[in-house]
Amino acid sequence: MAKIFCIANQKGGVGKTTTCVNLAAGLAKVGQRVLLVDLDPQGNATMGSGVDKRSLDPSVYDVLLGNASVAEARRKSELGGYDVLGANRDLAGAEIELVGLERRERRLKEALAVVDAEYDLVLIDCPPSLSMLTLNGLCSAHGVLVPMQCEYYALEGLTDLVNTIKQVHANKNPELQVIGLLRVMFDPRITLQNQVAEQLKAHFGDKVFDTIIPRNVRLAEAPSYGQPGVVFDPSSKGAQAYVDCAREMVERVKAL
Repeated sequence: MAKIFCIANQKGGVGKTTTCVNLAAGLAKVGQRVLLVDLDPQGNATMGSGVDKRSLDPSVYDVLLGNASVAEARRKSELGGYDVLGANRDLAGAEIELVGLERRERRLKEALAVVDAEYDLVLIDCPPSLSMLTLNGLCSAHGVLVPMQCEYYALEGLTDLVNTIKQVHANKNPELQVIGLLRVMFDPRITLQNQVAEQLKAHFGDKVFDTIIPRNVRLAEAPSYGQPGVVFDPSSKGAQAYVDCAREMVERVKAL
């Protein structure tokens, strides 16, 4: 049975998509069968995996509306070694169309149940807002992985996200929990980042991943080549950190 995890943070620009794509590639490298679900209408995780969002037909939009199955809509990330349920601009319209449907927040969960046995891990890239799309992701998931920059505003955003997860846990999905906090875009030369990193450890304890993802130019360059950073430059510090993170995630999943 696949374990399903949302990569979520209500603050934008914190490296959610970078984490989702590189973690998927890292997990594939350590022998896991992975499906990446792109729930963001911008389709950045789709493009970053080397899948052309403009040629997607069907896409995750059709899956949510019940017009296609996951098996019909998924594509292979040839370089990343994982499958992608891709998104494009069509998905922006799903917000409105889902409102009138039955079981609207469980559409993704029901679609993923059909391919459950084919994967070890499913990673869902959520948009940076609490929308019907994010709610579908959270209702499908066993846990949430939160990528975090070690900055003051990020701590405020984390409080909002934890409250959202508690509400979904109480009302919609009793399995949902925070599996971990991942410190990303980290620069050890900045005193504030070190202080926030320590605060996170003190407050959340073993929920904080031991792996830290450094600020890395090669990770930022990789999407323009349609590749995960883990594939684009495997020897870069950022790529190696995501592979370490993948190994740590596999261990955490075993302990769930």
